[in-house]
Amino acid sequence: MLTAIIDYESGNLHSAEKAFQRMAAEVGAGEVVVTAEADVVARADRIVLPGDGAFPACAKALRAAGTFAAMVEAVEAKGRPFLGICVGMQLMARQGLEYEPTDGLGWINGVVERITPAGGLKVPHMGWNDLVIDQPHAVLEGVETGEHAYFVHSYQMRVETPAQRLAHVDYGGDVTAIVARDTMIGFQFHPEKSAATGLRMIANFLTWTP
Repeated sequence: MLTAIIDYESGNLHSAEKAFQRMAAEVGAGEVVVTAEADVVARADRIVLPGDGAFPACAKALRAAGTFAAMVEAVEAKGRPFLGICVGMQLMARQGLEYEPTDGLGWINGVVERITPAGGLKVPHMGWNDLVIDQPHAVLEGVETGEHAYFVHSYQMRVETPAQRLAHVDYGGDVTAIVARDTMIGFQFHPEKSAATGLRMIANFLTWTP
């Protein structure tokens, strides 16, 4: 089994790599590699897309990366399990509205827009927040409403197909936390920085058979 974390020069790959490698060893999920090589992505059993920064820059960098076509082929045609993290999750949307309208991957029916919290709360939304589980999913096995996850973001996905949203948090209003469809799932928070709850979800993803 091989899990590929895609390196398209957008994201803190070191902490993600260590967390995924640790949990892969614990659950016997094989090898985890960070890669910018299309052939590695093409033969991977699972694919992880991290991302930090602005949606347009990340979308442009991803589409320019040599791994882009291999990733799309693996996820869309071969049905390989896929996890998007932070902006990697936002890129799953139909469109992003940060700075300028930018096409996403179109895997989730939603639009990424700026958070507008009530009560004078600051943007970015940064720090720990309580997950509210809206729908069950295999990757959320053992995770309950009220458990904490670590967020750092100024934009969120407004999901237009309710069945594709699995969890949210309250940050001066409703903020999407987890989306999913078919063999694809996305976390707005950073599971690699979310202590035991995040590690549990990483382990669940590494053993998920959609």
